[in-house]
Amino acid sequence: MVRWIFLLASHGLALCAGFALGVYTLPLLTEPAGPDQAELHDTAARAIYTGRFERNLKGSDLLHWGEGEVRVLPDKVAHIGRLSPGPDYKLYLAGEFVDTKEDFLRIKDKALRIGDVKTFNGFLLPVPPGADVGTYTTVVVWCEAFSQFISAAKYR
Repeated sequence: MVRWIFLLASHGLALCAGFALGVYTLPLLTEPAGPDQAELHDTAARAIYTGRFERNLKGSDLLHWGEGEVRVLPDKVAHIGRLSPGPDYKLYLAGEFVDTKEDFLRIKDKALRIGDVKTFNGFLLPVPPGADVGTYTTVVVWCEAFSQFISAAKYR
């Protein structure tokens, strides 16, 4: 009987570890090619606002973080840096700086969703037509599937 309990527990643990590893590595395996570096740097040079993703934010942790420069133009948001890999990342513009899950959930209904972040070594996303980036102050990366805060950068 003890043997069956041990086998069940060990196989259950292996299954959970495999699932967690799959959730973490699948986005890396299916990651599309990142933005062209020349276009990314050209966009960054024309930015009207600049911010920075810091790895040590209160709501970030070992598996959920961002680092690098964020450049905001009236029609694009560019990131030169790295994000921890993960599924279903979304980029938002928020009216105030947030650095935790709870803070973001409090203001999420007022934030503007820019689009899907599918690359982890820099991204370049278009701002929706008619959106005024000057009315917001912060760029937020959020994992929609797991309601997980990834990173934020105050740009204004």
